[in-house]
Parts: sequence; C-alpha cells; structure tokens
Amino acid sequence: MPVAYRKIDDLPLVIPVFPLDGALLLPGGQLPLNIFEPRYLNMLDDAMSGERMIGMIQTRPSPGGKGDPQRPALAPVGCAGRVTSFAETSDGRYLITLTGVCRFRTGEELPVRTPYRQVRADFAPYQADLREDAAGTRTASEIDRLMIALRRYLDHRGLAIDWSDAEAAPSDALINSLAMALPFDPMEKQALLEAETIFERKATLTALLEIDAAAGDDDEPTSIQ
Repeated sequence: MPVAYRKIDDLPLVIPVFPLDGALLLPGGQLPLNIFEPRYLNMLDDAMSGERMIGMIQTRPSPGGKGDPQRPALAPVGCAGRVTSFAETSDGRYLITLTGVCRFRTGEELPVRTPYRQVRADFAPYQADLREDAAGTRTASEIDRLMIALRRYLDHRGLAIDWSDAEAAPSDALINSLAMALPFDPMEKQALLEAETIFERKATLTALLEIDAAAGDDDEPTSIQ
C-alpha cells in the first residue's frame, strides 16, 4: 500500500477508468496489464505525469440491450490502483503493474475530451480499505472449509497452485489472490469485489468454489500462471 494514501482525502476526486471485464483488482493486490490500445496508452501517459492512479472497472449490460457498444455502462463499483511498475516494449506497448489502493463507487462520468473515460470516484464507502489493520483472521474450521473447496475446485478444473505458498499465506492475501487469479466469470468477479469485508469475500469465494465443483462442466484443463 503506498504510504501516501492513509485517508480518503489523499485520493484524487477524479480518476481515469479502464473498463476491462473479467479483470479484478483488489486493495493490496497486484494486477499486471499489457496496454496497447492508443486511448489507453494516452491514459497511461497522462497518469504517469500525474497521480499514477487508474480505476479498474467492469461494464454492465445496458437496460433492454440498448446503449453504445463502444461506450458500455460502467459497473457501480471499481478499484483504484497506482502504477507501481512500468516498462515500454519495442513495439510501443506498455507493460505495467497496478497495485490496488481503494475501491470506489462510480460517480458522475465527466464529459472530457480525452479518448479515455473519467469519473468522479466516491471512496468514502470503502475507507476501511486504506487501514493496515483491515485484514481479517480465520478460524481453523474456516481454513479447512476454504481449502477443501479450493482443492475440489482445482481438481475439477484441472488447475494447479503452489500449495505450500497457499497454506503459508496470510488469510487476507490468500483470499484476495485467489479471487483475482481464479477464472470466475465477470459477474462473479464483481461479487467478490463488492463484498463489504474480507470475511464476506471469503464466504463468497468459498461458495463460488463449492458451487463450481459441485456443478461439473466439460471445460478443458488449464493452468494458472
């Protein structure tokens, strides 16, 4: 967590947003991104010369299927991240890492001239994200249930993880890393993002793992990088 961000007033009132369905950034998490679209290259140029802050957000269907497909409606909650690593490739792409800072409620979208979108971000509902003591603890039974659900999910999906790292990780780091890395669908990712506390996110994550393992599907085995 960047030291500068200790209270809501430290955060910018307006942030650029990067709508990307299926991508989840959580406070304290790290999200690598490969930026190549001209409008988002422009966004990164501006961000790097300013606050280095970008809001990751998903989209949501427009009522009745209407709306501009080039400018889809934004989800009500996103997560602001700070660019903590940056590299440029020989073909003009940017390889960055965003470190999650704080979730926000999507406020007014500004009528800007930039090719990328900008919104007023309401961080107040999620000010607990900035507290170092916001992490939760878990009981032995909660650990067992989460790990059992995770093993069944991974076996069902043909996935593998480093179990020694998973078992040694602090509870909040484990929950958030699993929520970000596992291939849940966009609506499930949004539910994990909007979970009010780490305890609620753990419950949501465990439920998703159990439901998926119980349902069964014909997906081909894959792997988590």
